[in-house]
Amino acid sequence: MALWGGRFTGQTSDLFKKFNDSLPVDYRMAEQDIVGSIAWSRALQKVNVLTKDEQVDLEKALNDLLLVVKANPEIVLESDAEDIHSWVEGKLIDAVGDLGKKLHTGRSRNDQVATDLKLWCKDEGDRIYKLLVGMQQQLVDLAIREKTTVLPGYTHLQRAQPVTFGHWCLAYVEMFDRDITRLKNALDRLNTLPLGSGALAGTAYPIDRYALAKDLGFSQPTMNSLDAVSDRDHVLELLSTASISMVHLSRMGEDLIFYNSGEAGFIEMSDDVTSGSSLMPQKKNPDAMELIRGKCGRVVGSLNGMMMTMKALPLAYNKDMQEDKEGLFDALDTWQICMEMAQLVIIGIKVNRAKTLAAAQQGYANATELADYLVAKGIPFREAHHIVGEIVVAALAKAKPLEDFKLSELQEYSTEIQEDVYQHLTIEACLEKREVLGGTSTTQVQLAIQALQEGGEIVAKTPSLGGASINQISLALQRAQQRLNAQKAEALSVRPAKLSDVNELDRIITYWSDAGETLPRTRDDLTHNILDFVVAEIKGKIVGCASLFIYGTGLAEIRSLGVDTESQGLGQGRAMVQYLMEKARELELARILVLTRVPDFFEKLNFTHTNKDKLPEKVMKDCDICPKKECCDEVALEYMVDIAQATDAINIDTVE
Repeated sequence: MALWGGRFTGQTSDLFKKFNDSLPVDYRMAEQDIVGSIAWSRALQKVNVLTKDEQVDLEKALNDLLLVVKANPEIVLESDAEDIHSWVEGKLIDAVGDLGKKLHTGRSRNDQVATDLKLWCKDEGDRIYKLLVGMQQQLVDLAIREKTTVLPGYTHLQRAQPVTFGHWCLAYVEMFDRDITRLKNALDRLNTLPLGSGALAGTAYPIDRYALAKDLGFSQPTMNSLDAVSDRDHVLELLSTASISMVHLSRMGEDLIFYNSGEAGFIEMSDDVTSGSSLMPQKKNPDAMELIRGKCGRVVGSLNGMMMTMKALPLAYNKDMQEDKEGLFDALDTWQICMEMAQLVIIGIKVNRAKTLAAAQQGYANATELADYLVAKGIPFREAHHIVGEIVVAALAKAKPLEDFKLSELQEYSTEIQEDVYQHLTIEACLEKREVLGGTSTTQVQLAIQALQEGGEIVAKTPSLGGASINQISLALQRAQQRLNAQKAEALSVRPAKLSDVNELDRIITYWSDAGETLPRTRDDLTHNILDFVVAEIKGKIVGCASLFIYGTGLAEIRSLGVDTESQGLGQGRAMVQYLMEKARELELARILVLTRVPDFFEKLNFTHTNKDKLPEKVMKDCDICPKKECCDEVALEYMVDIAQATDAINIDTVE
């Protein structure tokens, strides 16, 4: 059944119907169309277009249809409906008769499809977010496993300087971290509700669009009806994010394909992600990464196609926009399966450490160290560079490494070279000197892994920094893990609290304060300090909360941590604490305190015991309202976000 047939007296051709119909593509939005229709029925009931009984009947029929679609999404394709909207409406009319025809009152397919697509993007974005975090975690795990493995670093595909395999892994962790940021930003921007915008001028019914937005999980309604029905920026942004991330996957694939080649032989990929040759039995081809590299062009092509579709469209809706979904669906499907496959590849990689070390020792990667050695002897760098270049020419002619030259041979080029030069020419020396922020010291990668495995910060002796700074590589790895923890928390639906959450915060905190586990908080206190709180959700329902109270001297305290009893054991409490720990780092706080009766929980998150009697007075003042003040059984723990900042904060607290 067409939704627009009244104006026409003739039939459309079969060719036009095939050309025009979008059901073979947009059937994937069936769940979103039904969910949006349920919310619209509630909005219509509030403005008396539907009676309460009519709304109940419609919602029940739509929920029944939702169950059918969830059980078999492709059942929609058995229909000859024009699009998903006409399919849902047709099924609704089959179920409730003419009542089903009332649902479209005040609504257009223009604002309906815009809403469906944004709902689909939100759902898909959550899945992709989790995959990106998982991709990072696999790379961090590989970095841990290969923390001391020497790998030749390249520029122009020429051996340049040695790095570690762990350092290579962390380069891609950084890339995927930027992808996560881009995805989060895109999802934040698309979180506005078009429904209620009508065809282009807004609906004629007094719909409360703010309430409708909240009902469908959007942050707010769109502000301009013309823009709302014709906006596809969210499609372009997701395609752009997918394209950049696929470029990262493709670059990683190229590295691994080269590392896996017979010429390099640095790694071997597992059998479950490789294939053989139909002719040559010795072959083991890196097909998974080659396909990822190839599919990158497919995703970028979808972005280019959508850009060209949108570039000259007048306001408002045009049928061209029907082209938005096929490329988007394919691109995001491709992105997801490529991330899943890349994770499987990373898990199964075996590194040939002997070959990576041998390759790093070739190519005169220590030439830069020899130049730095001469600079330390007082020779200007440009002159030192020239001297070492001449030595390398001689080394190439003799086919021997620099470290095999006799001292007398080296002194032919500079008398400043002494016996101590050889300690600067080893691979170990090349690596260990790279302790600057973002560098590749094998020793400090080892310390960083130790920090991750045992908990706490690692302080390394760095004479140039006074002997008490966190080693930069250790800090980089630790912060990478902290970011992952925070991102996992968000993947578990931890988010900042909003004023509309006050009732749920009050419910949870009152329950646990009545049980004697947390301090009571008034509603006014919750309202005024809402920015301190985060909440945890399961399927849109708030099940937990926590707050980070900042004292203003680099010191903060985690308070009001509580999770509904029926939702415990699912990781929500841990996720909220990790979210607040990352927030503290972003705010450049130094020290987090907690007073608790469950120290084991916080110890697993790298908190350590501290003396409660030595806490600043301002931390302890809330104890005055605690019913257990005279027989307190809480213990104090602390977490040092940054050693240097924490030292300053402790000094300030001691003075106060």
